[in-house]
Amino acid sequence: MNIMPKKWLLKDVDSETLTALSEHLGLGVVTASVLAGRGISTAAEGAAFLSPTFSAMPDPFLLKGMEAAVNRLLEADRKMEAVCIYGDYDVDGISGTAMLVSFLRRNGLNCSYFIPNRFNDGYGLNQDSLELIIASGATLIVSVDCGITSVDEAEFCRKLNIDLIILDHHTPKETIPAACAVVNPLQPGCIYPFKSLAGVGVAFNLLVAVRSRMREEGAYTGQNAEPDVRDWLDLVALGTIADVVPLVGQNRVYVYFGLKQLKSSKRPGIEALKLVSGIKDTVTCGQVGFRLAPRLNAAGRMESAVPGVELLLGSDADESNAVAGELDAANTERQTVEREMLAEAIEMVERGGDYPLRRSIVLASRSWHQGVAGIVASRIAERYYRPTILIALDDEGNGKGSGRSIPGFHLLEALNSCAEYLDRFGGHRYAAGIGVNASKLDDFAAAFEETAARFLGPAELVPILDIDVEVCPADVTLALAAELKRMEPFGAGNPEPTLLMRALKVVDRLIVGDGHLKLRLSAEGNTFSSIAFRQADFVTDGLIDIAFFPEINVWNNSETLQLRIKDIRLAEV
Repeated sequence: MNIMPKKWLLKDVDSETLTALSEHLGLGVVTASVLAGRGISTAAEGAAFLSPTFSAMPDPFLLKGMEAAVNRLLEADRKMEAVCIYGDYDVDGISGTAMLVSFLRRNGLNCSYFIPNRFNDGYGLNQDSLELIIASGATLIVSVDCGITSVDEAEFCRKLNIDLIILDHHTPKETIPAACAVVNPLQPGCIYPFKSLAGVGVAFNLLVAVRSRMREEGAYTGQNAEPDVRDWLDLVALGTIADVVPLVGQNRVYVYFGLKQLKSSKRPGIEALKLVSGIKDTVTCGQVGFRLAPRLNAAGRMESAVPGVELLLGSDADESNAVAGELDAANTERQTVEREMLAEAIEMVERGGDYPLRRSIVLASRSWHQGVAGIVASRIAERYYRPTILIALDDEGNGKGSGRSIPGFHLLEALNSCAEYLDRFGGHRYAAGIGVNASKLDDFAAAFEETAARFLGPAELVPILDIDVEVCPADVTLALAAELKRMEPFGAGNPEPTLLMRALKVVDRLIVGDGHLKLRLSAEGNTFSSIAFRQADFVTDGLIDIAFFPEINVWNNSETLQLRIKDIRLAEV
C-alpha cells in the first residue's frame, strides 16, 4: 500500500463525444464517459474496442525484416537445418520461446531452445552461450525478447557464418545489429502500425507469417493439416500480460482471445499451472499477472527459467504436474526472500533520515538476491513514490541492480546521464537494469539524485489517482457493473475504471482479514456493500468520498453488487 495520500484527478470528457458513444453503441452515460476519457472518439472505435476481432490483425509482413526472417526459416526447413530459439528468462521470453519451438516443430523443423541463466549468463545474447549453441550444431539462431542491442554478438555470429534472426520489442540504440533479419516494430523504417507489442507478440507475428507462406507453397496437404494459429494465443496472452505492455490495439486482441484459450487450454502444463495457482474456471488478467506469471518467473528469478519452458512444452500430465509443483515451491521461496528484502529496504530508507527530502532512492546490500531486486524496487517506488534502484552486491563488490520509476521521470534517460559511474545499463522509461561497482556506488547515487532533483518537484512527487467519471448513487447498479465488464481485459493501458461517488454515510464498519475494511454505505436512499483492501486504518467518522470499481459477486447462483474501494477520503463539501 502506498503510504502517501493521493491526489484525485477527475478526467474531463467532451460532452458531444460522450453523447455520440452512448447513443450509437447503446451504452449508459457512465460507460460512454469512461470510453471517451480513454481516447475513443467515434462509434466505430468504440465498437472495435468492445468487440475485438482477430481478423483485424495487421499484415505481419508490414514488420521490417519479416520477409527475410520467413525466407530464412523456410530455407532452414528445406535444408533440414538445426534451429535454436534463444529466449529471455522472463515470462515474455519463456512464453515466446515455447510458442516458437512448439510451432516450428509442428511444421517439421528441427528446433531446440536455449534460455540464459540470469546469474551466470546475464541478460540477452552473450558470446559464450552462442558458442555452446553453435557447437551443438545449430546453423540458425532466433532470439526472442532480446537481441536488439547485441551488436557485437551479431557480428560474432556473422564471422562464423551463423545466421541470426532477432525478434525483439525493446528500444533500439543507434546501431542496429547486423543480423540476417531484425524484426522489431520500434526500429527505424518499420511501418507496422502498432508499436507496443510484447516480445511474444513480435514472435507471434512471425508465426502467422510463416504459416501464411507455407500455405502459399502448398505445405499443408494430406495428413499435414494447416495449424490454427489461435491455438498459440494462450502463450501470447501469458507473455503480453506479464510484460505489462499496454492492453490496447493489437495487444488487446491477443489477450482478449488468449484468455479464452487459457480457460480451456489443451496444454497439460497450463492446466497444471492453473491447478497449483488455484484457478478453476475463467482466467483473468489479474490471475495471469498475480498467479500464473509469478510461478513461471520464479524459477528464473531463483535459479533457471528452463523448467518454465519445459512446462509449457510438456505433453505428459503427470510430468507437468511435477514441474508445476516445483515452480510453485520456487515461488513460495521467492515470496519469502522478497518479504525479507522489502523489510530490510524499508528499514534502510527510514533509518537513513533523509527521506522525504531526497527525490530518489538508491540502496545496496550484499545480502540481497538480484533475482527479486526488480520486484522489491517496484514496491519501494510505490510506497515512497520515488524512482528507486536496488542493488545486490557480490563478495567482490560487483553490483547488479534493478530500477523502477514513477510518471514524469524517464529512468533510462536518467541512467544515461549517470553512465560514467556504471559498468552497464539498459531498459526503458519505467524499468531498467544496471551494473555498478561498489567503489562507484556513492558517486552514482549522488549523480542519480541530482538528475532526479532536476525533473521532480513537489508536485511530481504526489501520487495521482485518475478518476474516470463521477457518478450519482442511482447510477451504481448491477447493470452498470455488467456493462463495465465489457471493457475487459483490464491491465496496463486499459486500467480497471475508477469511479467517484461523494458524501456517503458509513452505516456499518468492520475490519476483516489482514487489515481490510468492510463498509456498508448509504447515500440518497441507496445502500452499498463495499470492501477496502488494506485500509483498516482509515478513520471513517463523518461523510466520505470513495474512488471505487463496481463488481459483481456470485454466490449460490445469485448476483450481488459490491464496491471495491481503491481510495477513501473525508468528504469534500
